Amino acid sequence: MRLSNISKSYGDITVFDHLSAELPNGSVTQISGESGCGKTTLLRIIAGLEGYSGEISERPSGKISAVFQEDRLFEELSALENCYLVLKGKQPFDIAEALVSTGLSREDIARPVKELSGGMKRRTAIVRALCTDFGILLLDEPFKGIDHENKLKTAALIQAHTKGRTVLLVTHDTADIPLDVHSVLSLDK
Repeated sequence: MRLSNISKSYGDITVFDHLSAELPNGSVTQISGESGCGKTTLLRIIAGLEGYSGEISERPSGKISAVFQEDRLFEELSALENCYLVLKGKQPFDIAEALVSTGLSREDIARPVKELSGGMKRRTAIVRALCTDFGILLLDEPFKGIDHENKLKTAALIQAHTKGRTVLLVTHDTADIPLDVHSVLSLDK
């Protein structure tokens, strides 16, 4: 995917001034930088949620799936029901097994999300994003609030279900990324 002369401002605050970069399709790219440098804004631009000037070309085909900084789950529904909401057509994998593989118990996946811990909600949001038929997966701080052991389990699930697909991973914690990152885009100013 090619970003050409991407510019974005909020009033008098310039986030990007002619940013250009090439992000390899079909692999994991880490987007890093200090707080406020525009990592989330860049994901929102790629997702079509923000206006900008410039051009994005050579996008992978398919839909965009995302894990935002906020989990954006339906609190009254169970983890399993939250994942079923995004299904259109055939089921890509056994969703209950995917949830359990991240460290949730069978009892947890049937409880309303409002009763789950922050890490459990985060893992549910990740599995939900994997349930769609996507060409690009946007992950904004996907491992926040997840303990080390369950982070490794969740990363293994992401790796297994994103082979050959484009993944853009925003993180502050560059030292502890359990995914196989192929390239890095640093937005440090």
